[in-house]
Amino acid sequence: MKIAVAGIGYVGLSNAILLAQHHEVYAVDVIEERVRMIHAGKSPLADKEIEEYLAKGTLRLTATTDAAAAYRDAEFVIISTPTNYDEKKNYFDTSSVEAVIELVRSVNQEAVMVIKSTIPVGYTASVCEKYGTEQILFSPEFLREGRALYDNLYPSRIIVGSVPGNERMRAAAERFAGLLKEGAAAREVPVLLMDTTAAEAVKLFANTYLALRVSFFNELDTFAALKGLDTKQIIEGIGYDARIGMHYNNPSFGYGGYCLPKDTKQLLANYDNVPNNIMGAIVEANATRKDFVAGQILEREPKVAGIYRLAMKANSDNYRQSSILGVMERLRAKGVELIIFDPSIAEDTFDRMRVVHDFDEFCELSDVIVANRIDDMLRGVRDKVYTRDIYFRD
Repeated sequence: MKIAVAGIGYVGLSNAILLAQHHEVYAVDVIEERVRMIHAGKSPLADKEIEEYLAKGTLRLTATTDAAAAYRDAEFVIISTPTNYDEKKNYFDTSSVEAVIELVRSVNQEAVMVIKSTIPVGYTASVCEKYGTEQILFSPEFLREGRALYDNLYPSRIIVGSVPGNERMRAAAERFAGLLKEGAAAREVPVLLMDTTAAEAVKLFANTYLALRVSFFNELDTFAALKGLDTKQIIEGIGYDARIGMHYNNPSFGYGGYCLPKDTKQLLANYDNVPNNIMGAIVEANATRKDFVAGQILEREPKVAGIYRLAMKANSDNYRQSSILGVMERLRAKGVELIIFDPSIAEDTFDRMRVVHDFDEFCELSDVIVANRIDDMLRGVRDKVYTRDIYFRD
């Protein structure tokens, strides 16, 4: 079976590798360097399992920039292109998804398209109507940045949505779910088939709940800090309740990364004319947390604040929508000079800020070192470090 995947990001590449264990897969991207790296058995993304599987050289995987050739004769075309949130339109920018749909429709009328990009609730039904086809499925992803392939190999669940009432597409959804399950290392994986709109809602509500959990523990930490209490004691005191648990509870500068900021805003936009309190509060809480963090740093009256890594999470090279960026904006607005230490940045500047490549020099120049997540490298300068990280994990 030939399968094509549009977009070599975390979602696209992890799915391509998962399926290329048993099938002929073509991964399409517009960036030549990513294609070259995959052909060389190297990962363009920081992800342990992706790196290991590409290095093996046993996958039936071809990377290409020739999208039309890849889509032609493919039975399934997985669409995993970026859908950034447009703040002005209050809506995901789905133009890249529709560009793929249009190209696939022009070269392969028989292909079943599977959207894995994050999209608004009701979007799949709307594009099916727009393009006069029901051959579009939606299958949400629940992947952690830096562990995307692992989460596909050991998925919590597999969900595929099809247009209601179309039995042929329902069968295609079942078949696609079977392909994902076939590639998984886990043997027992729950499979849920539903309509596309429900599947879209699952994705946004799941990520918004995770953002809610991050915000809850961050506000707990804010309370503890201002009241002179031990955050860790309080978290452990409530976490032993099995209904709450001792997971996903490490305070941070706020939620960020590829999914949570845009997904919470999109879900809130979908709540237009629907009564709500919690959804709006989750979005507002993230800004409030960054205000608090920046305020605490400013109380130290630093002339120079050193930013230790921009990445949202440990073992990641992605800093898109990283929460520390919001803190940096607030510090710059107050006139604090910022310098950055981040081994993933080869340039000498980032957004008009100096990047210091020598760690010892970085520490010497910094009056305070700001770190969303800390590691052993900071052990010798802990007296300078400002962080809310108490578990040394994400």
